[in-house]
Amino acid sequence: MSKFVKIRHKPHLAMIGLIASLMLVGLAAFLVRPAAASGAPVEPLQVDNTTCLYCHGKVGLSHPMPNGESLSLTIDPGHFNESAHSSKACTDCHTDITAFPHPELKAESLREVSLQYYTTCRQCHQEQYDKTLDSVHQKALAGGNTNAAICTDCHNPHTQTPLTDAATGELLPEARVHIPQTCARCHNAIYEQYKASIHGSALIGEGNLDVPTCIDCHGVHNIQNPTTASFRVYSPLLCSKCHTDKAIMEKYGIPTQVLNTYVADFHGTTVTLFEKNSPDQVTNKPVCFDCHGVHSIQRVDDPKYGLTMKENLLAACRRCHPDADANFPSAWMSHYIPSATKYPIVYYVNLFYWIFIPTVIGGMIIYVLSDIARRLIERRKGVRHA
Repeated sequence: MSKFVKIRHKPHLAMIGLIASLMLVGLAAFLVRPAAASGAPVEPLQVDNTTCLYCHGKVGLSHPMPNGESLSLTIDPGHFNESAHSSKACTDCHTDITAFPHPELKAESLREVSLQYYTTCRQCHQEQYDKTLDSVHQKALAGGNTNAAICTDCHNPHTQTPLTDAATGELLPEARVHIPQTCARCHNAIYEQYKASIHGSALIGEGNLDVPTCIDCHGVHNIQNPTTASFRVYSPLLCSKCHTDKAIMEKYGIPTQVLNTYVADFHGTTVTLFEKNSPDQVTNKPVCFDCHGVHSIQRVDDPKYGLTMKENLLAACRRCHPDADANFPSAWMSHYIPSATKYPIVYYVNLFYWIFIPTVIGGMIIYVLSDIARRLIERRKGVRHA
């Protein structure tokens, strides 16, 4: 009787409980198709995303993990509707969710949850997924490093906006600018170096799309190990993709002969031979980043790091030539082609030989041909030589 009295005096509580019960029953009935009379299993109904977002759109929804972490279950409907996956149903990715209440989550940590779900991406992105299988990240994951990057570490499936132009397939400018921040989630120390470099300050600070970002040197999904000998000997070709592009280099007054002048000297010739014949063999000859740096590249005229400063160039040379004296760098012409204004002595010596050698050889050829012609003429006339 006392229970009845309590309910009678608080009818709104009873009504709320009744409504909640009916909603749960209705949601369960909506998610799961009734079994056939024979008892055979049936496929679950395709659930509209608004049904899922009814609960998961609530702020602060979470689930405690066995290791003490908290798994956020809140999905912002606004961000999701602007994402690249807005046209997909939640159950396209969460294929194990077929009814309410949901099945028990069998994961000890947040990382385990990510590792359980990321392979779902290949359902729509098979080509990109296959490329990751040969990447340095996937090899590290296969080797037991569970912190190695997976799809969802770079692309949040609930907020990832389109990255490419639907018409051209080209990477969108705003996506290109944001790439370093994505890589910084795991490589923050490198990101800080890049951000302060000539390339990073132009891209991140100015939005200049001419400069290289992470994927231009390392690739996207098939990222290889940059510490290998093959990556090292191939690296000059990576730099040359931009530095031999006349359209880009002319904007900044940078010479485009960098690859030709590098390959022409002893250092570049040796590295080129390694790249063609033994790409997996280690060479001690310098490549671009040995002198200019990797992620911290600065302007060549930078007073502290620029290689046009003789002191800085000497310090770079001494990394391989510890006994080099102050005049040692003077023997190198950098990446310039000799001209009347740049290294004029070398230019005029080259010019002399460009004229002298053809003249001498040409004169000899003319002399030999004229002598042959004279002999043929004299033979026809019957002239005999003593």
